[in-house]
Amino acid sequence: MFVIGLTGNLGCGKSTVAAMFAKRGIKIIDADAITRVLLAPGKKCVKKVAKVFPGVILNASKINRSELAKIVFNHPRELQKLTDILYPEALKVVKSQISRYKHESIVILDVPLLFESGWDKITDTTIVVKATRAQQIARAQKRLGITRAEVMRRLANQMPLKEKCGMADIIIDNSYQLNQTRKQVDAIINRLIKRKS
Repeated sequence: MFVIGLTGNLGCGKSTVAAMFAKRGIKIIDADAITRVLLAPGKKCVKKVAKVFPGVILNASKINRSELAKIVFNHPRELQKLTDILYPEALKVVKSQISRYKHESIVILDVPLLFESGWDKITDTTIVVKATRAQQIARAQKRLGITRAEVMRRLANQMPLKEKCGMADIIIDNSYQLNQTRKQVDAIINRLIKRKS
């Protein structure tokens, strides 16, 4: 099994690329989906989050996600606090899922904070999805329904895209048409399949 760590900054199209891999029949382990489950009412992470971010808890131990997002995406230190709560628990789930997919040729580990969390160490190779800054802003505004200023604040608090690209084994340029991105995904899959055969 070949584990690929997939990452990219806000508005680069990481989720779009993950979906392209999934369409080729490749299993995706989605870190965001795992952390959403960990933050469901009644889960132990909720209590920890409530202690560190008391203003984000609604009735019945439910987390106000938009309020939490405002805090953590505007302050790197606060995001680190949240990551410190969630990622150790999420890593246990990830390792369990990797074990479950051990008979697969390729598995994608889709993680926004791949390098920041150190999870690149459990992958065989890393991919960063990149786009132009203008595309990042436009896509993030459209997808999240937030202002340009809010997008800029979030981008300013992420590891610079150039730095992530410098750490990556493979870069997917998602600044052109989607069929161009798909060709890059297909080429990566074909290359890895050839390497394994």
